[in-house]
Amino acid sequence: MEMTKYKLGDIAKTGSGGTPKSTVAEYYENGNIPWINSGELNNPFISTTSNFITQKGYDNSSAKLFPPQTVLLAMYGATAGKASLLEFEACTNQAICAIMPNQDILLPRFLKYKLDTMYNYLVGLSTGSARDNLSQDGIKALELCIPPLSEQKKIASVLSALDDKIALNKKMNQKLEAMAKRLYDYWFVQYDFPDKNGRPYKTTGGPMTYNPTLKREIPVGWEVKQICDITKIFNGSTPSTTEEENYGGEIVWITPKDLSDQNCKFVYQGARNITQAGYDSCSTTMVPKGTVVMSSRAPIGLLSIAQCDLCTNQGFKNMVPNDMTDSKYLYYTIQQHIPQIQNLGTGTTFKEVSKDELGRFAILYPPKKLIATFEEKVAPIFDVQFNKVKEISRLTTLRDKLLPLLMNGQVEVGKKKDGL
Repeated sequence: MEMTKYKLGDIAKTGSGGTPKSTVAEYYENGNIPWINSGELNNPFISTTSNFITQKGYDNSSAKLFPPQTVLLAMYGATAGKASLLEFEACTNQAICAIMPNQDILLPRFLKYKLDTMYNYLVGLSTGSARDNLSQDGIKALELCIPPLSEQKKIASVLSALDDKIALNKKMNQKLEAMAKRLYDYWFVQYDFPDKNGRPYKTTGGPMTYNPTLKREIPVGWEVKQICDITKIFNGSTPSTTEEENYGGEIVWITPKDLSDQNCKFVYQGARNITQAGYDSCSTTMVPKGTVVMSSRAPIGLLSIAQCDLCTNQGFKNMVPNDMTDSKYLYYTIQQHIPQIQNLGTGTTFKEVSKDELGRFAILYPPKKLIATFEEKVAPIFDVQFNKVKEISRLTTLRDKLLPLLMNGQVEVGKKKDGL
């Protein structure tokens, strides 16, 4: 495939933004100007935001409005090196470089994918000894090999189709999660579960009683139990990383980074598996499908439900319900109490929640029949969500495999021998 080398600054304009002073409320309250921060660049395409500034905030900062089809590149921070395509007019903070290519030469969507292939290089610049290495000047100096527009369109179309499907699955899972969470809140927070006549319990005058442990009223007949009363809690461990034979096996082994990267209520795979030798060499414990796994340090409170037998490193407290049909109820209940659980953390280097402290934490425990009914109602939602999670993983793997091959010309769209 024919390629032409350009310096990005020769075929694109760049700009950056700013942050209105955070202590001035009138710069933010009731604002209607979309304002993108660098943390949002975890998304490949930005079509909405929950962050807005006012006209005063805009006028009193270095924020600038950028048009749709601007490529946004994080210059520093947690998302340094990440690129996103802006799909509506918005301004940004100062950690973002806005790139507006000459579309007679370079398509914005193609540029976004091109920058994706350079992620490791860009991260290396941003974390170098000079923190300003990933700057507008440095970005403009990037050398890119660019194919003709016709090829750019084909490549971007293939990759976009995969990203669009991934985004659709995520959006559908968000809607399904809102449905499940709404039912949980309605029944177990507002106490409007169906009474024996099928009417909302609290709204229709169901009897309540004050609970001194929770310091609030709860439905008559409901209990308060410690987590250790309804689960068995297991720690994890890490096999020696200097012994190669401990890794690369068939045993799923999870770290807090896996939960952070996946950002999902289900966990069934990690970045690396361990072998039986690795498992036997340390004190980690295999826990079954349905276990609620929670990171207990660095950070406290990442939460998922195991979808297969797995084990974890030492940064977890893994709650195996005595009755596995409590799993979904337990997940949402623990999720509701994450701020209080985080406050249990102790330690000087980093906070950690101990097994005993977590075990003593008191939660509301409704009648078993009601929990079972809840589980039955949300089980189909969970099944659909998990299937979509697996499809997202499959499509992401395919996209990431195709991305460098398409960009460097090893695979050409439409070539039968390549199967595309």
